[in-house]
Amino acid sequence: MRIIGNPEHAAHDPPFEILDGQVVPYFELPRRVTIIADALAAAGFPAPEPPRAAGLEPVKAIHDSDYVEYLRTAYAAWVAEGRSPAAVMPSALPLRGLRTATRSAQGRAGIYCFDLSAPIVAGTYGAARVSADAALTGAELLLEGERAAYALCRPPGHHAARDMAGGYCYLNNAAIAAHQLARGERSGGDFWGMRPAVVAVLDIDFHHGNGTQAIFYERSDVFFVSIHGDPHREYPYFLGFADERGARAGEGYNLNLPLPAGVNDAAYMASLETALEAIAGYGPSYLVISAGLDTFDGDPLGDFKLSTSCYARIGARIAQLGLPTLFVQEGGYAIDALGSNVVSLLSGFEARA
Repeated sequence: MRIIGNPEHAAHDPPFEILDGQVVPYFELPRRVTIIADALAAAGFPAPEPPRAAGLEPVKAIHDSDYVEYLRTAYAAWVAEGRSPAAVMPSALPLRGLRTATRSAQGRAGIYCFDLSAPIVAGTYGAARVSADAALTGAELLLEGERAAYALCRPPGHHAARDMAGGYCYLNNAAIAAHQLARGERSGGDFWGMRPAVVAVLDIDFHHGNGTQAIFYERSDVFFVSIHGDPHREYPYFLGFADERGARAGEGYNLNLPLPAGVNDAAYMASLETALEAIAGYGPSYLVISAGLDTFDGDPLGDFKLSTSCYARIGARIAQLGLPTLFVQEGGYAIDALGSNVVSLLSGFEARA
C-alpha cells in the first residue's frame, strides 16, 4: 500500500481551542502524524512519499473560491488589524437573519467557521493545501491502477463544508479526492447520470462527516455513508440524522447510521455490515474511507468502545468489497493507541485485499 504524507503539516499548530466552554490545548496535535508514521514503519509499511502538487483547480471544484481565498489571507489580515497573533478565532457567528457584509477580520472569521475548534495560524493554509494534495495524490494512484493507498492527511477534512471550516478541518480532503475519482471515471467514458454511484465515501470517524455530506448531498455520482455518534448527543449536532437521505439528483445517495454511546466491537461490525451492503448495492468503481480512529475505547472525544483488534476486522471487511480504496486520515485522539489502531486497520485491509 502506497503511503502519502504531508511534509508541511507541522506548520499548523494552533495553541488552543474552545471546547465545551473551556479554553483547552488543541487536541489535533502535530505529534499525531509522527506517531502514525512511526507505527507504520515499525509494521513494515513503506515510508510516506511526498504528495504531487495539484494546484487549486481540484480544491475549487469542491470549495468556494471566496472561502479558499479567505483561508489564504485570514491570518495576515487578522494580524494587520492588530489582533492577537496566537490564532484567528471567531467571536460572533452570523446566524439566521444576520448579514455577512462585514470587512472586519474578526467578523469574517465568523462567516467562514461554524465552531471554535478550527483556529487559523500562520501555517494553516499551507498545511491544509498540502493535506489536500496528499488525498489527491492517493486518488490519482487509484486512477493509475493502484489497489489501495493511504493519505496521512493533517489537518483532517471531513467537517469542512463548501465555504466553512470547523472541527479541526479546513479543506475537505476526502471530498476533494472523491470528486477527482468521479471526474476521472467519467472522463474515461462513463457518464455518472446513467449509472449508479461512481465513488462511495465511507466515513468511519466517530463524528459525522457533515462537510462531506453537504458537499455531495445533491449529487448522484458520489454515495456517502457515515457511521457515527448520534447527533442528538454528539458533535456536529446539526447533521448526521438517519432521515437525511440526499436531495434532488442525490436523493437516496446518502446514508447515515447514528449509534448510541458505548457501542462495542460486535455492534459496530453489525452497522458496518449494513453500510457495506448498501455500498455494494450501488456498485461504485472506487471507495474512499474517511478513516477516523476516535471510535476507540478511551478516546477523549468519543464514547464508543472499539478495541484495536476491531480495526483489523473493519479493514478486512472493507477489503472484501474488492474496490480500489483510498484511506484518508481523519480523527483519532487517544494518542498512545493511535499508531497501533491505524496499523490494525490498514493491515486488516491488506491481509484480505
